Parts: sequence; structure tokens; C-alpha cells
Amino acid sequence: MNTLSLPLRTIPVPDLPSLVSERPQDAAAVGALIDAAFGPGRFVKTAERLRETNRPLLDISFVARSHGALVGCVRMWPIHIGDRPAVFLGPFAVDPGWRRRGLGAALIRKACDAAQAAGHELILLVGPQPFFCPLEFSMVPKGALVMPGPVDPARLLARALVPGALDGLAGTVVAG
Repeated sequence: MNTLSLPLRTIPVPDLPSLVSERPQDAAAVGALIDAAFGPGRFVKTAERLRETNRPLLDISFVARSHGALVGCVRMWPIHIGDRPAVFLGPFAVDPGWRRRGLGAALIRKACDAAQAAGHELILLVGPQPFFCPLEFSMVPKGALVMPGPVDPARLLARALVPGALDGLAGTVVAG
């Protein structure tokens, strides 16, 4: 049995499903899981502007399978912050039967480790601090980045994959 460390407590985590790289043939199942988790409202979010004309980096995007069924996913996308290449994390989704069991955190860790191993220097995402900060993400200084639409500055988070990757982070965020 694994454990999930959170501030002030450790939660036992049962064995998790296998995490494997997303494949092109997973697209429909991943899309269905994301739609179930976020609904059609996700298409109006600023984060979607970075995905709609982009392609996920399948070598660092992952799915979780349990007994053949897709029960979790995390996608990573190429972006640029000014002239600096980076990776945009999200969406990630977990089947309701697997939530609060550590699968989401495991998917995020796996994707971040794979991005680092592939030579990426930083990851950007829009998400809640209580979930992502224990996974080594931190808030981007307010006004440092220009997103392709409105974003709550408290939810704009980044993670350095190499020392100094967040130093001087500033610029316009674009897909590709």
C-alpha cells in the first residue's frame, strides 16, 4: 500500500491502477472522462484557448486503467511564455469511483516526472492551490503572465523542473 502525504496528515492509498502514456486511440475515452468531470462549461475557460489549436504531448500525458477501463487522465500541452518553451498541464480527470484515493496526485506526479525526464524546464497550469501546491507548484506573481483570457491570479500556478526556471518568469502565454 502506498501513502499520500498531505500537510499535517498521511492518508493510506490502496494500490492504484497502472499509469501509462496516452495513445491516440485513447482520445475518445479521455474526452468522455474529461466531459464527465467538467461538462461543456470547460470550453469557455481561458485554459481551453491554449488547447483548442494545439495537440497534447502524448509522451508525457498519461491515462490510468483499471480492469481495462480508463479511470484517470492527465494531459500536457506545448506552450510558450514569451519566447520560453514550457508545458501546460491540464485537464486532468479521475473517475468518481477513484477520487480521493490518490490517483489524481499520482497522475500529476507521473506527468511532471516525465516532463522533467524529457528535458522540459517548467510547467504552467490553472488550478487550486490546495491541491497543486503540495505537488511542488507555486503561484505565479500577479501580472507576470498574460493569458489568452481572464484567469484568477491565485489559480495560475507553475512548477520549475530545473533550478531557476521560474526566475524572471514573465510574458504572454501562447499555444505551441
